[in-house]
Amino acid sequence: MTLDAVLEQPEATLLLRAALAEGVAHAYLFYGPAGVGKRETALAFAGAVLGDPGRAARRAHPDLYVLEPLGDQIRIDEIRELRRDLHMRPFEANRRVYLVFGAQLMNAEAADALLKDLEEPPPYAVVVLVADELGPLPETIRSRCQLVAFRRLSERAIRARLQAEAPGLAEEEATVLARVAGGRLDRMRRLLDDGGSRRRRELLGLARSVYLDPGFDPIAAAAAVQALAGERAREAKEAAEREVEQLELPPREAELRVRRAERGAEREEVLLALDELAAWYRDLVVLAAGARGAVFHLDGLHELAADASIERMFAAEAAAEAIRETWRTFEEFNVSTSLALESLFVRLRRELAGVGS
Repeated sequence: MTLDAVLEQPEATLLLRAALAEGVAHAYLFYGPAGVGKRETALAFAGAVLGDPGRAARRAHPDLYVLEPLGDQIRIDEIRELRRDLHMRPFEANRRVYLVFGAQLMNAEAADALLKDLEEPPPYAVVVLVADELGPLPETIRSRCQLVAFRRLSERAIRARLQAEAPGLAEEEATVLARVAGGRLDRMRRLLDDGGSRRRRELLGLARSVYLDPGFDPIAAAAAVQALAGERAREAKEAAEREVEQLELPPREAELRVRRAERGAEREEVLLALDELAAWYRDLVVLAAGARGAVFHLDGLHELAADASIERMFAAEAAAEAIRETWRTFEEFNVSTSLALESLFVRLRRELAGVGS
């Protein structure tokens, strides 16, 4: 992938092209919503800096170092390992590029350790931090990087990518998927996958059961979400194992890459599940208010019409906010997934049970 292939991020690509033409800075911070192409753009930029887009895209260039979170944090040991590599001279290119994905997950010690090299980096090093949000990153880190903002993709852009990646998709289904994707390419691709589509349907059934099922069990609901996340984690693990088989990696690095993929996918699936649940309750509010054209779940209009009511509207709004609070907790803190989800479903049941029925 090259910068020419980056989808609908004109400000970001303009800034990066100018940097390539006029002189690359020592540190960049790509930030913006998840799933809008930050990682792909970072790899494309690295390929341009190193003069080998193909190997950079495959993460196979000897002067490219990629750090991804192992689970829900980037810890100091991982940053120390990066720092040791940072002081090695380039092998082939004139520069070495360091990509830190999920940079918002650096804990305080890791951020402090990285700061030392952001202040006085080797002249050949280019560090690119990629974060879904700026808030968790210390101001000292942000101030030493050139900020590159990314925006949520338009529904039109998602439809265009759908046409390219799934050309046989029916028009009505493409419309639904483009809306449900919510401006995120990763979500679009998961919806195209049979497993991802099925997990979404199960989540929506779970969202409805909170207020429709007299025997709703918050503990069982939390376990169901974890089971779906575990399924996605197993898929990611198997894919990572197939990938590392093609690469000549030391055993420890191969193991870490597989664990990283597995734990990262599990965590991301929980966050996506929370997004999906919040969007369902938001749609109950939207439809009850008469704004049918703003409904997110176009393929769930029949169920939404049956469930939405003025009486349920305020409870659904409170439920959506409770989910957003849990999402922020997951994003910012190292919390027990099972306890957080159980607590959330208890709260959702309390807000919604018996309202509007």
